[in-house]
Amino acid sequence: MAFIDDMKAQGHAVESTCRVLTEHGCKVAARTYRSWKHANRPIATRTRSDADVIDALLGVQGTPEGLYGRRKMTHYLRRQGHEVAFCTVDRLMRDLGMNGVRRGRGVRTTVPAKDGHRAGDLLNRDFTAEAPNTRWVADFTYVRTWAGFAYVAFILDVFAQRIVGWHAATDRRTDLVLTPLRIALWDRCRQGHPVLEGQLLHHSDAGSQYTSIRFTEHLALEGIAPSIGTVGDAYDNGLMESIIGLFKTECIATTVFHDGPYKTLADVEYATAGWVDWYNHRRLHGSLGMLTPTELEQAYYAASDREPQPV
Repeated sequence: MAFIDDMKAQGHAVESTCRVLTEHGCKVAARTYRSWKHANRPIATRTRSDADVIDALLGVQGTPEGLYGRRKMTHYLRRQGHEVAFCTVDRLMRDLGMNGVRRGRGVRTTVPAKDGHRAGDLLNRDFTAEAPNTRWVADFTYVRTWAGFAYVAFILDVFAQRIVGWHAATDRRTDLVLTPLRIALWDRCRQGHPVLEGQLLHHSDAGSQYTSIRFTEHLALEGIAPSIGTVGDAYDNGLMESIIGLFKTECIATTVFHDGPYKTLADVEYATAGWVDWYNHRRLHGSLGMLTPTELEQAYYAASDREPQPV
């Protein structure tokens, strides 16, 4: 092979050299030389880069990042230090049979009452509060289980984004949203910071549960001002929607708070209880200066309940 290579460098054709060698008893074909030559050729840059990207793509299979489509996957790989183009990720993911997940049609949970009277939007997308127990937002979502749909309702205090009440049920009757309200009022009183009449605003969407007579009457008895967002507005309750998104992503879609599939309502309650406890007491929130909701509330009350200084 080296001799043929030298003869080629001197200007002789490979086929002619192989024919002469064969006539002298050294049988060799031109394709044998070319196979030898190709084996010693350095690996192409594109082949090396493709191999690195393929290894990274195979490494994310079975992880949350494996749910990404081609666009998000490209941004993710760039964050990991890979110099890769969108078309390259598209080609390699297609070769590997990888596809990002797509959202299916969701279950409609907000069903406004046709003839019901509802309160106006007093919050007006202002998701800030000067103190605890002044603005609460509420909503509920669904969770698929082997036994059917389960529904989980939350109430969030806007000041520290703390979940003050939650409840899970297998139906969407008024008790689904009324129970967490009663729990939140009781728990605030138990902690020594009761809700004062006329100082709390309760905001929700236009679901029939929140516009029902039982719920609105309970708000009136507790001296809580009702506020309901506009119909068809995706941002009227944006803060609560964001927290529900965290719940579905961090709790329901992982096995951190529940090992295995959700079979019954009890499984959903078990996982939700663990997530809410972690969310309120240990989860760091970037919007709160890397504090937990409990720490922010404690700091507020500590600053408000200072002992009088001697004159």
